[in-house]
Amino acid sequence: MPTQLKHDDRLRPIASRQNARVKELRRAFHDAAPNAKGEVAVEGMHLLEEAIRSRLQLTTVFFSESARERAHKLLPQLSSHAETLLLPDDVFAAVVPTETPQGVAALVKVKPFSLDAVFTPDPALVIVAAGLQDPGNLGTIARSAEAFRATGLLLGERTVSPWNWKAVRASAGSMFRLPTVKVELATVVAGLKTRNLRVLATSSHKGTSITEADWRQPLALLIGNEGSGLPKDVLALADETVFIPQAPGVESLNAGIAASVILYEAARQRNSS
Repeated sequence: MPTQLKHDDRLRPIASRQNARVKELRRAFHDAAPNAKGEVAVEGMHLLEEAIRSRLQLTTVFFSESARERAHKLLPQLSSHAETLLLPDDVFAAVVPTETPQGVAALVKVKPFSLDAVFTPDPALVIVAAGLQDPGNLGTIARSAEAFRATGLLLGERTVSPWNWKAVRASAGSMFRLPTVKVELATVVAGLKTRNLRVLATSSHKGTSITEADWRQPLALLIGNEGSGLPKDVLALADETVFIPQAPGVESLNAGIAASVILYEAARQRNSS
């Protein structure tokens, strides 16, 4: 049997938006959180391939009619246990949130991480997001955290979900692999010190330059809300405040870029020690 026909045989046509798995995909995108089965919604060829590379289980994969070529490329990479559905273009477009969908989406079973995993290996370098609202910033932070070998990411109250589709897309797959745990800020910041982590808070212009701070010890870095910064009660718990040297008169960097610059400096120091 020709390969293309073999692949087409595996695709089960679904015409109705009321199909149970189609409705589950729409709900998963809307809820931006793992469902009762531990699945999240992912859209786009690159992210599905990253999920496969991360050894996650793709339970159901959805293709639009116009994305058959992508289906033929992806199907050989999928487990034989993965359900594969073929949707009319209009049904697919109505389910996914992107304005220009690639025609490939999936329900992916993600790994839950323990709090201990965030602090391993030693010396820990933990990012603590305190009320970050922009999913692109959170995804960028996760991507840079993995690139510069941070050990994990803690998400405080009012921080956007790591499974928001924009956050997953901006992370370029890092969200699948970086240990990430939701926490209560006040409790976890106090607990960081019992784990012998030094707590650093970010500021736009005050404190110690990041080039003068010591990033080689076990550390936690607090990143505040894009508009209001860190809550005063959390800021009061920090051992030190750090800033990124920059040209005078320039507004502060956004949270994603600032965290990336700081993580680079931390990696530079740790690699040279």
